[in-house]
Amino acid sequence: MGDHIARAEEFEKKAEKKLNGWVLFGNKHEDAAELYEKAANSYKLAKSWDQAGAAYLKLASCYVKVDSKHEAANAYAEAGHAYKKTSPKEAVSCLEQSVNSFLEIGRLNMAARYCKEIAEIYENEQELEKAIIWFEKAADLFQSEEVTTSANQCRQKVAQFAAQLEQYPKAIEIYEDIARQSLNNNLLKYGVKGHLLNAGICHLCKGDVVAITNALEKYEDLATAIDEEDVAKFTEALKEFDSMTPLVSLLS
Repeated sequence: MGDHIARAEEFEKKAEKKLNGWVLFGNKHEDAAELYEKAANSYKLAKSWDQAGAAYLKLASCYVKVDSKHEAANAYAEAGHAYKKTSPKEAVSCLEQSVNSFLEIGRLNMAARYCKEIAEIYENEQELEKAIIWFEKAADLFQSEEVTTSANQCRQKVAQFAAQLEQYPKAIEIYEDIARQSLNNNLLKYGVKGHLLNAGICHLCKGDVVAITNALEKYEDLATAIDEEDVAKFTEALKEFDSMTPLVSLLS
């Protein structure tokens, strides 16, 4: 490990010397970027994650100087991945910069991917309100790229956390919308009943008898569109949730 650290530090020194010196040919920022990348890789091999993250940030700065936005965005993401090992806060900061850089160059799918990663960090930290914000951003970006499956996965996370935070109307709206969308997709339609069941559980948690009755009627119609034989079982399953088990386990 010590050899990797020494090698990384040497690469960093060379990079800083490049940046502080004069270059007759080529570009000093491009030369320094190559050295910072080698430094970052050596720090990773040494499992020195904070130093790896810092080296990747210096790499990103070099790419910004030469207007290599895609490379800068990747470097910010790599910094975020390194910091995830030690500092969720620093990881989020780096990944946010990656998201913004990818948005700037129109790489919406990559931006969505890192929005989702930020959301997962907040999920692991049990900061559910922040997780909701970033899963929603990821879902919107995935949907704009017509990556419907990934968008719906993110939206289900939003619904789950909204329910845990007792934001039942928000959760119900999402579960019902995903169910409606899935009806027209042969691969997804068999998950419709599960989405409606989750929505029904949220209705029960609200305790609004009229809303529960109306929802059951609506869900019966949707369930009929899938498989008429299971409508009675599905409706009965919702009605039987009088004594609730913890909502987290039901919706996760």
